[in-house]
Amino acid sequence: MDENFFSVFSFTLKEGNRNEVMKDMYSVVLNEEVAKKFFGTSSAVGKTIELPTGDNGAFQNFTVAGIVPKSPQNSSIKIQMLLPMKLNLREGRADNQWINFFLNTFVVLHPDADINKVEEKFKKVYEADAAAQIKEGKEKYSITGIFQYGLQPMLDMHLSTKFLAQNGLVDASNPIYTRILGGIALFVLLIACINFVNLTVARSLKRAKEIGVRKVIGGGRKQLIAQFLGESFVLSFFAFVFAILLVLLVLPVFNELSNKALSFSYLLDTKLIAGYIGLFFVTSLLAGFYPAIVLSGFNPVQTLYNRMPLSGKNYLSKSLVVLQFTLTTFLIIATITIYSQFSFLTRFDLGYNDKNLVTVGTNRMKADKVAVFRQELMKDPFVESVAVRQRGFWGTVAKADGNEINFAFDIIDSTFLPTLKIPLVQGRNFSAVFPSDAEHSVLVNEAFMKKAGWKDMNNRQVDFFYDSLKYDVVGVVKNYHFASLAEEIQPQLFIMHPKYDYGQLLVKIKPANTSQTLKHIEKVFKAQMPFVPYNYDFKDQSNAKQYAAEEKWKQIISFAAILTIFISCIGLFGLATLAAEKRTREIGIRKVLGASVTSIASTLSNSFLKLVLIAAVLAFPAAWWAMNKWLQNYPYRVEIGAWVFVFAVSLVLIIALFTVSFQAIKAAVANPVNSLRTE
Repeated sequence: MDENFFSVFSFTLKEGNRNEVMKDMYSVVLNEEVAKKFFGTSSAVGKTIELPTGDNGAFQNFTVAGIVPKSPQNSSIKIQMLLPMKLNLREGRADNQWINFFLNTFVVLHPDADINKVEEKFKKVYEADAAAQIKEGKEKYSITGIFQYGLQPMLDMHLSTKFLAQNGLVDASNPIYTRILGGIALFVLLIACINFVNLTVARSLKRAKEIGVRKVIGGGRKQLIAQFLGESFVLSFFAFVFAILLVLLVLPVFNELSNKALSFSYLLDTKLIAGYIGLFFVTSLLAGFYPAIVLSGFNPVQTLYNRMPLSGKNYLSKSLVVLQFTLTTFLIIATITIYSQFSFLTRFDLGYNDKNLVTVGTNRMKADKVAVFRQELMKDPFVESVAVRQRGFWGTVAKADGNEINFAFDIIDSTFLPTLKIPLVQGRNFSAVFPSDAEHSVLVNEAFMKKAGWKDMNNRQVDFFYDSLKYDVVGVVKNYHFASLAEEIQPQLFIMHPKYDYGQLLVKIKPANTSQTLKHIEKVFKAQMPFVPYNYDFKDQSNAKQYAAEEKWKQIISFAAILTIFISCIGLFGLATLAAEKRTREIGIRKVLGASVTSIASTLSNSFLKLVLIAAVLAFPAAWWAMNKWLQNYPYRVEIGAWVFVFAVSLVLIIALFTVSFQAIKAAVANPVNSLRTE
């Protein structure tokens, strides 16, 4: 970081002078958690810590100059340790590259600055200072792209799809997730409002006489509208207060689901509070307006004579139920699809065996160091094999028969393919039998062969033209998924040239004695690299972590589907209650004429099941389109089969039938004498 970091950003310092902490080249700023880890206390200013510097593994003493609190969850900059930029710019390590990006530069503009003019100045500086490098890039590396420097507001970075948070900036999000969560919240709120309308209208039959009496003694329609809207606002207010309490209770669960660390204090923003007030008024009006209009319009004579004022078709209530179950069916289909895709990703054949494979990050290792590691690790009988590769992934370009190919460049040794059980489809693996392999041979995968247009590997060469080096292709590796399944398999090239270093150990172990074997690996590692932090991971677990987002969304959508089903059933129950009360006389007459309980219950239920079927018909195309759109993000994906829609509608029908049948059976078994007497 530059020494003016704390004058540009508003991060607080618990200890240290914000104007001085970054001035000394060998000073360091730690967050309080890191300080406690190293020193047992967060009051660590003035203490020293040894950190590796340079490429030779040498260590240097650094003085702790400042302590910062743990960065909040909603910060894109998570401070753990800050080192001065001048340390990296000392002699021999200055960065003068204009076409190589690994740092973020933050610019504080004057409030009246013209962004376009500032960007135009960037362009002029770049074209002048980078002219030689641009020319070299075109001539030597065939770089024909045009680099353009621009400005991005920091507030836009979190949800940007064009310029992502990178190079130390973290916790960016895709706006699609915000829209999904917002859509789910809107679904639930809309269904709740629909329920309020249906239940209020159903309950109005019991209040019909009250309304008639109010009108007879002089109550006007405006007064009744005000009364019912007032009731809606009061109920919404209590619901709003209850929702706040519920948020406090379920926030830990939501944080667990969404993998966040959100705090209730984040909601206490002026704009958000204004939004809550607006939402409260809109919800109250949306839920209460229609019932207020309907109830205030009752004829007092009809209501006092107990003649049903809602004897019409009640199309609006039925339409609202259809909308409810359309949303519910949509979410059920979405849940099934996400479950299926996640299961598909976690069970997909990656093309190699990642079971019982331990990966250990190392410092830079040469071939002789690897040999020592392998010899010591293999002393444990539960270690099957040891391989090495570079740390991370590196992409580069080379020529094949004169055509440039971009590919993933991997540095391995001869045991890498056997350890991961990756087969060859042509040729052979690297081997000590062929001493020239180290400096003159490469392996390529099938995707590389396809990109190069090669049918076989005979007499094939890969030309690293920018280094004036050519390598013979000695084997073709079967395609395997070295990256996430969110990406298609790309061309890949393997090399074991001695000029390159290794950065990762891959240890295949037997599952019978895992804990002891892990202790043996740790012991060997600390003996060989005492100053390098030891950490390990199981490859199958790290592969699964790539789909943590899908796992979280599976849980979120599942909760949303269960919630919408529950709320929709409440509304359907209310409408069934309304229908049963409206048809009290009809049910009594049917029973007197000999109708069975089953036939009466069936008659009452059929109309509602028809509404659910209509909802399914409406939900199917919308769900199919939305889920196919979502699945396009995955090159390897499930197909949405007909069974998904059949299962979804069957589930909704069963739930709806269970909900309606309770009220229908209750009405059917009632004494017909009492039913007719009420008339």
